[in-house]
Amino acid sequence: MSEITHEYISQKLMEAQSGSTALYEYAEMAVDPDTRLKCAAVLVPLTYYMNEWHILFTRRTDRVESHKGQVSFPGGACDEGETAPEQTALREAEEEIGIVPADVQILGRLGRMVTVSNFQVSPIVGVIPWPYVFRMAGVEVARIFTIPLLWLANKNNYWEFPLRESDRSLIAYHPYDGELLWGATARMTVNFLKTLEFLK
Repeated sequence: MSEITHEYISQKLMEAQSGSTALYEYAEMAVDPDTRLKCAAVLVPLTYYMNEWHILFTRRTDRVESHKGQVSFPGGACDEGETAPEQTALREAEEEIGIVPADVQILGRLGRMVTVSNFQVSPIVGVIPWPYVFRMAGVEVARIFTIPLLWLANKNNYWEFPLRESDRSLIAYHPYDGELLWGATARMTVNFLKTLEFLK
């Protein structure tokens, strides 16, 4: 996987976007056409060190309003005046963990996801340098850590559970370094790996 280049990742993301006509790639619940979905975006930060690609994640504190203690990507709701999800993802990443927008090389977008809280989330994939000096927002972020792409792409490291009376499912990874990756963030991760053709 060390031979995977920025160009390869960008190309795969572009191919996936150009071939999609759906409003969103996945919804965690049935979406009523009249439901007004709220705009949100996350940054999927990639970094290369120890001779392999890693994805960076955060663990939320127990003091945030929602998703307490859960593993997530840096991100959040769109601010008024933001016209592209890249703006939201970069702003939130800077606010939450101190990543300077100019330090991020944006490679593309993943398909949008609708969450149970009625957010339509756009995942933005970008590469950050390593090592990096992070500045955590103590109220929101308890920990920053990375997981190797190769480990995430191993099907033995996660489960996918079908949900009753539904065509949807729940993805949950085995613990890694004491952290539990599951739910929407796990699905975005698996979608990314499928886009790169590391998973079928």
